[in-house]
Amino acid sequence: MKRKRSVETLAAQAGVGADKAYGAVSAPIYTTAIYRYDTFGNHRGFDYSRSENPTRQAAETVLADLEGGTRAAAFASGMAAISAVMTLFAAGDHILCSDDLYGGTYRLFEKVLRPYGLSFDYADMGDPAAVARKIGKKTRALFIETPTNPLMKIADLREAARIAGDRGILSIVDNTFMSPVLQRPLALGADIVVHSATKFLGGHNDLIGGAVIASDPAIGEKIHFAQKAVGAVLSPFDAWLLLRGIKTVAVRIAKAQQNAEAVAAFLAAHPLVRKVFHPSLPGHPRRKLHFSQASGPGAVISFELEREKAVPRFLNALKTVLLAESLGGVESLVTHPSTMTHADIPLEEQAAVGLTPALVRLSIGIENADDLLEDIAQALRKAKR
Repeated sequence: MKRKRSVETLAAQAGVGADKAYGAVSAPIYTTAIYRYDTFGNHRGFDYSRSENPTRQAAETVLADLEGGTRAAAFASGMAAISAVMTLFAAGDHILCSDDLYGGTYRLFEKVLRPYGLSFDYADMGDPAAVARKIGKKTRALFIETPTNPLMKIADLREAARIAGDRGILSIVDNTFMSPVLQRPLALGADIVVHSATKFLGGHNDLIGGAVIASDPAIGEKIHFAQKAVGAVLSPFDAWLLLRGIKTVAVRIAKAQQNAEAVAAFLAAHPLVRKVFHPSLPGHPRRKLHFSQASGPGAVISFELEREKAVPRFLNALKTVLLAESLGGVESLVTHPSTMTHADIPLEEQAAVGLTPALVRLSIGIENADDLLEDIAQALRKAKR
């Protein structure tokens, strides 16, 4: 039996073979809105770039291959991708979500979609019994982050997918933090995977994009219909940037993850730091579960400073690590979730899940690890003073 190509090989050869005309190794950028028909009723597979575009199609092909899905759709942003998935549901439907959810997703669910009749509830997706208890007659899907953003809580993907399957509902996993290099939810039983392709897949902080990958061709067809109908598509140039970024995703994540393990260990031993959230650390909750479904801890770290008042001083003192609202790029970034990425979540709800104003999130890049450690150490010294 022929062995399937590895994720690393699929990534490195992203877009290869897409150019049927000249055999270009780098997929061409088709900056065209329309395509000429050869004769009436006869075109070459493309008619209008909102529906299909060769560069975007090349990106979608590799996204499906990387996640092990039957079909992928690329969108103008991660939130556009999640919005497309939500078109699978109707007024009155209930969706059960991870209880530590990215602020932008929470905003979409609570501020935009709830007024249209969808309802949302939140549960610890690492506790199968709690998940089962909160599934009701109107529940149509589980929406899961693992690790969660920003507290790095671990969901039980196999059990969540099993529970969803037993009840005839969908399991949707946001795999942005891990990427298909480290975690493949569809292989664990999930129905749909979503990504902010802006993050690890793109990897260079130079594009905004999103992706949906489905295991069932029928679901994939529905997502493509929503993509065409709504029109929030990834542009040809951004699709090309995404293809270029995917080519190095495996080596970038390997280096960033190695750096992150060193930074997490340093922070865990620092007297100014109260807690560190990273699956590489021995005491991380459900660490064993995480490594049963993922091949590495990832490159995102959250930690709490001992004193909330030290946070602004620490953030302003960093020089190599950049204060910016994103993650997954080659540059190391730091953000303050409570006031930045999760500001739309009410403070009482932040507190309920353990997101405190003392929490800082790091996305570790591919710089020299000693440079990162030196920068973080000097910022902590200044924060202490």
